[in-house]
Amino acid sequence: MPQNYVRHQNIVILGILLAPLALVAGADSNNANPPAPPVATVRVVTDEYFGIKVADPYRYMEDLTNPEVTAWFKGQNDYTRAILGRIPGRATLLARIKTFDEGAPARITDLRRLPGDRYFYQKRLASEDVSKLYVRDGLQRGERLLVDPTKFATAGGPHYVISYYAPSFDGRYVAAGISAAGSEDAVLRVFDISNGKETGDVIDHAQFGSPTWMPDGRSFLYNRLQLLTSTSAPTDRYLNSRAYLHVLGTSPDKDPMVFGAGTPNVNIDPADIPFVATWPGVSYALGVIAHGVRNEITAYVAPLDSLNSATGPWKRFCDVDDDVTGFDAHGSDLYLLSHHGASRYKVLHTKLSDPQVASAELVVPPSEAVIQNIAAASDALYIQELDGGLGRLVQLPYSGAKPEKIQLPFDGSVGLSATDLRLPGTLIELTSWTRARKIYAYDASRKNVTDTQLQPVGKFDAPADLESVEVKAKSYDGTLIPLSIVYRKGLKLDGSNPTLLEGYGAYGITLDPFFDPKYTAWFERGGIFAVAHIRGGGEYGEDWHLAGKLLTKPNTWRDFIACSEYLISQKYTSTSRLAIEGGSAGGITIGRSITERPDLFAVAIDAVPSSDVVREEFTPNGPPNVPEFGTVKEPDGFKALYAMSPYHHVTDGTKYPAVMVTTGWNDPRVVSWEPGKMAARLQAATSSGKPILLRVDYDAGHGIGSTKTQKQEELADEWSFAMWQFGLPEFQPAKP
Repeated sequence: MPQNYVRHQNIVILGILLAPLALVAGADSNNANPPAPPVATVRVVTDEYFGIKVADPYRYMEDLTNPEVTAWFKGQNDYTRAILGRIPGRATLLARIKTFDEGAPARITDLRRLPGDRYFYQKRLASEDVSKLYVRDGLQRGERLLVDPTKFATAGGPHYVISYYAPSFDGRYVAAGISAAGSEDAVLRVFDISNGKETGDVIDHAQFGSPTWMPDGRSFLYNRLQLLTSTSAPTDRYLNSRAYLHVLGTSPDKDPMVFGAGTPNVNIDPADIPFVATWPGVSYALGVIAHGVRNEITAYVAPLDSLNSATGPWKRFCDVDDDVTGFDAHGSDLYLLSHHGASRYKVLHTKLSDPQVASAELVVPPSEAVIQNIAAASDALYIQELDGGLGRLVQLPYSGAKPEKIQLPFDGSVGLSATDLRLPGTLIELTSWTRARKIYAYDASRKNVTDTQLQPVGKFDAPADLESVEVKAKSYDGTLIPLSIVYRKGLKLDGSNPTLLEGYGAYGITLDPFFDPKYTAWFERGGIFAVAHIRGGGEYGEDWHLAGKLLTKPNTWRDFIACSEYLISQKYTSTSRLAIEGGSAGGITIGRSITERPDLFAVAIDAVPSSDVVREEFTPNGPPNVPEFGTVKEPDGFKALYAMSPYHHVTDGTKYPAVMVTTGWNDPRVVSWEPGKMAARLQAATSSGKPILLRVDYDAGHGIGSTKTQKQEELADEWSFAMWQFGLPEFQPAKP
């Protein structure tokens, strides 16, 4: 599920035969084509919601264990591989993607910083496929490999990755979640940092583990999913999880539950996800309830020394109506991030001993900037803002001094990478549309930002020939939609440029500036990359989110259409050279854009998409997503879901653009039958003769946990598919 990561550093969710598709580039259909993809049999199931009948021609696909269904998926993927294998420019494109991707000696992510100048991070060498966990004492000293997930793989089996990790406060142990094949289904394991060996503590069903350590350094709290039985429904998977206390060397099956359903004075629904947060040197713990993907939390407080059973004296101090979305603590102080009466957020201060949201002190009032995150260090509270599309960092001293903006090395997006209550300053990550991510340190005593040198410099990390521009496109209702456009210098506005437009628009998530060296393979072919900051996201705060949620969701894809029209009207590109892309909840944006304006696009990349949104509620990840999209059990909820469901708006006989739908067979967030049903419906309905492909990766999930090679291959498939459809000569198959 699109994880509702609370902003705290320790909490990391017909019978119609399909005519053989011509291998077309634009309107040209004279190319050789492989055998046609398998045709999905139609068996209509009709449901009625509040007097409205809804037909579902491929309901049977929801049983992914059905041999007929698995054979159809395999046949579709075989066909897709045959089609893509005939695109002559794909191999060269893949080689260039690989070159640019491996231009740096290593990529560093997921940092932690502890006293004693100790650093933890995940690192992937250019020659490796997955990241490994390292530790080092001092930036100038050598590093040491701590956890290698490849050791859990077996010959012919799936790959493994580190989904999350948390070092103990004293730096003696680290708890890490290890997952297979993109499933995110983590098994939590504990490692001795002194020698890298496992302690023998192994806890399954820890997908949302979020381990947080106790002061003794030998016990930690974590979330564990319930054990399912043969009679459990698919929707039971994420229900009734609980937070437990584990002591090293004991059986996890005997761990006491400390927070969740059954805890006295704690109100929690089955779909809620409970976590516990602790801090070094702080005598209280927070019990946090994430309401599925909803950003607003419910939170309780209890003395830390009482967390040894389910009867801890938890006291609730905020609920969803308080609009608190993030928090951090320092000593006896609690800081809260809230959008209550402040769409662009504010920061509140109260006492941990008796938190009172209603009477909390306002320490950072709302402004034009959107406050995205807060993090507490020993010297100050650090505040991450988004101001006019650019990241800003603010230091709020505990002394009561005024907030101070920190001068950053360049404009772009900023992330609070690692803070610790026992250390001053913070590690930050900076990137922009034309510069790859780097890791900096803010020195609170010197008040300056310096490069840590943790991230090795890559030779393709800051291309001098790229530039970006920020514009605004007028949507159908007059709302101005921010649009970021990146391209090589000297661009000619003649409508001929291959263009990839990306959009998302859900959960209040912002699409902040970034640069991935792999994209150089797109830019060097004259490509434009654009990002539409549509409603449903959080670029302008909570009001922007609410303007693309539930019954207002149509704004999301209509904003995206407006951005597409802007790129065409301003001659950046043309319909025949415009590809659109979105994934997950962004599948609503892409799917409804092509069903509402199929004439506007040449290509659509529909990645792991939410497509049958009406039925999504009945998937494992459905209940947690009800707050964002609605439920078919309520009239307005059904109305919203039906309006946003791409699958239900595919119309027979329509000239749809070329579409590549992708799925990972182990996807825990959008189950593969949703993309499958969308592909089947488009194949049956389109009259354009352009290809509708279904790409299946059987060793992947939602893209989280995919290997370097998988990501390179997927980009090569998507971009060569688009360039073939654009009619670029080097990507045209030979005519028979």
